[in-house]
Amino acid sequence: MRSDATRNATAVVDAARAVFADEGVDAPAKQITDAAGVGVGTLYRHFPRRSDLIVAVLQHEVDECIALAETLADAADPWDAVVAFVDRFTRFVGTKQGLAEALHSGDAAYEGLPDLLLGQLTPAFAELLARAVDSGAARSDVEAREVLTGVAMLQHGVPGAPAPLAPTLTRVFVDGLRTSTAIPVSR
Repeated sequence: MRSDATRNATAVVDAARAVFADEGVDAPAKQITDAAGVGVGTLYRHFPRRSDLIVAVLQHEVDECIALAETLADAADPWDAVVAFVDRFTRFVGTKQGLAEALHSGDAAYEGLPDLLLGQLTPAFAELLARAVDSGAARSDVEAREVLTGVAMLQHGVPGAPAPLAPTLTRVFVDGLRTSTAIPVSR
């Protein structure tokens, strides 16, 4: 791809991230192209369907989370690394209005995507969680995928529940991973 085409595609994805966070995944294409500083034709040349753009935004977010995990792998405090990753993952999941609905809409374009993305994120987070477990800071009876799934579920809550509840419940959930508060999980 030519450098200007790559630059335009990146601008569209970056703009879509911001617009989706503010307006939801059904925001008008014109709003995205205006924010990106490109024409509507450029949007559709790179992303012929809305689902293509949503997938690109999701993959970009996942890539950023994985890069953060790689950076945090060298953190002095393994527990702080777990918390920092969960905070970033929370922003990824929690700020994309309508994303969960789109992913679970039955649209063939999204088939298998939640598992694919979680499959990419889980190994990155598992390393951080394992370091926290090895240091004695985190409990050993919970899997990384369970934590990520639980955090994602908390971000979408229950219809009618106050929105500010998600950050509080996420902190409570993550604090429950600490060994100092651990009550064994019965399976």
